[in-house]
Amino acid sequence: MSPNVADIAKLMETKGGLERLPLSRRIRASLPTALHENIYNLPNGLTFSRLIAAPVIGYLIVQDQHLAALSLFAYAGVTDLVDGWIARKWKLQTVVGTVIDPMADKTLMTVVTVALAMKGTLPVPLAILILGRDIILGLAAIYYRYISLPPPKTLARYWDFSLPSAEVRPTGISKVNTALQLFLVGWTMSKMAFGADLGIFGSQQALEAMWYACNSRLRLFACA
Repeated sequence: MSPNVADIAKLMETKGGLERLPLSRRIRASLPTALHENIYNLPNGLTFSRLIAAPVIGYLIVQDQHLAALSLFAYAGVTDLVDGWIARKWKLQTVVGTVIDPMADKTLMTVVTVALAMKGTLPVPLAILILGRDIILGLAAIYYRYISLPPPKTLARYWDFSLPSAEVRPTGISKVNTALQLFLVGWTMSKMAFGADLGIFGSQQALEAMWYACNSRLRLFACA
């Protein structure tokens, strides 16, 4: 299995000359010798379906099809849990899975956040904070994919996910923030779909309290 970023960091600290190599060569030196891996499996298929569902959910929100949008969002949430479990259970983990899984999460969050902000149901400052965090994480993933790609570095090879590269594994705080964002978005979409039927959980005060909690957590992440 390919090493994660923490493993690569440890590798950089070893003696014997490897630490004098450029970062990109150090990362590539830690990758498996196999040139390709089999990316066509059920977990990756579920992840790709979540990636495709993101713009559809955004469209449904803008068109005020709130129940349909919430249902598809729930599907995305279930596949986010199931794909990783299947990959671990039947040993179907791939490097591409570690790349497209967070990519699907970030795409979903970006599209839905923009759609909710456009509808006026999510405060613009909070939307900007969420998007800013995801953009930073997305750029970092793109950078590590590029520097760990075996030469020659071409656009076609960059998007050939069967070529191994450094794994992307989120930190604990990143997982908490992502879960909080997904919960916030799901709650907001539920309020749009069901309104007063949610009782106290559908009140504007409860939603604003959740906005405050998410805003505070994301600011803590930015200062960390």
